[in-house]
Amino acid sequence: MHELAITEEILNLVLSEASKNNAVKVKDVKLVIGEMTGIVNESVAFYFNEISKGTIAEGAKLSFKRVPAAGKCRDCGHQFVVKDFIWACPDCGSLNIDITAGKELYLESLGVI
Repeated sequence: MHELAITEEILNLVLSEASKNNAVKVKDVKLVIGEMTGIVNESVAFYFNEISKGTIAEGAKLSFKRVPAAGKCRDCGHQFVVKDFIWACPDCGSLNIDITAGKELYLESLGVI
C-alpha cells in the first residue's frame, strides 16, 4: 500500500516540473524503479490514474523501466546481478557484498505540451 504515498510524491514532482516548463498537458511520464523497492508498477499506474484526475497530468501515459538488483563483492571485486535474492558472490561465495543497483526510484523523463 506504500505505492499510494509514493505515487502522490511522483504526481507532485510531475506537476511541479510541468509548471516550471509552462506546460498545459502532461503526455508521458517515464519512471525508473529498482526491483528491491518492492514497488508494483500496476499499483502506481492505478493510483496515478486516480489521483491525477482534474490535473494537467490526467490521462498521461506511464511507462516503467525496472532495474534489477546487483551487487559487488568486497572480497574479489566481482560485479553481478542478484538472482532470487541470493546475496552471495557467484565467483567466490563471499557474503561481503555491496548493493550497487536495484534501489532506484526516479523520474527519467516527462513529456509535456
